[in-house]
Amino acid sequence: MKTLPKSCTALVTGGARGIGLGISTALARAGYHLAIIGSRPENLVVDALAPLRQTGVAVAYAQCDIADRRAREAALEKLWQELGPINFLVNNAGMAPRVRADILEATEESFSEVMRTNLQGPYFLTQSFARRLLAARQQDSGLPGAIVNISSISATVASVSRGEYCLSKAGVSMATRLWAARLGEYNIPVYEIRPGVIRTDMTAAVTEKYDRLIEGGLCLQARWGLPEDIGRAVLMLLRGDLSYSTGQVILIDGGMTVPRL
Repeated sequence: MKTLPKSCTALVTGGARGIGLGISTALARAGYHLAIIGSRPENLVVDALAPLRQTGVAVAYAQCDIADRRAREAALEKLWQELGPINFLVNNAGMAPRVRADILEATEESFSEVMRTNLQGPYFLTQSFARRLLAARQQDSGLPGAIVNISSISATVASVSRGEYCLSKAGVSMATRLWAARLGEYNIPVYEIRPGVIRTDMTAAVTEKYDRLIEGGLCLQARWGLPEDIGRAVLMLLRGDLSYSTGQVILIDGGMTVPRL
């Protein structure tokens, strides 16, 4: 295992399930301490957190609705107090529309909920995190830092049955560029990872559909993506393998979005 500075702590939102758990697992195995935010009470994520703690890293958890400003600030304060300075942020938490509806029929209530959870919450969590990290650097100028936003191929691939989701992920793409531009002077790179079809509880309801599409050639690599595929990509970015590439998009989609004739 690579020897890491004691300050290598990563905050992963939605880090106890699905893609987020894949990210948390990859980071824990590499020696990163973990601050995890999730929507469920801590007693319901004990089984997910136990293997992370068994790697020997510190793991702290805070229940939080990412769309709620007060809840975000309270969670960040709790985790910062428990673990000390947190120098990496992975904005992974998100939601699909509760009801897939054609954009001719979709409701403003669904639009608002998805946008607040997938875009507004992570955007302002990034603001709060960056302020804290910059303040911590006043005491320790050597603190590393990086931010990774998990978006989706839906940032560019239109899906008319979940327009609010597509728009929220397109917004995450622009947020990545904005924060990369703002934090570049502080040497805090900001990246976007854009997953394709990943096997998680979020896609469980459409397993048969995507099994059929993948078999029919949807992706150049004929398999589902897995949470660990995303975890490996996040680890690469946090350890600085692409340190001169701030603002860039990493596609983890099995070649699904490669244009073909």
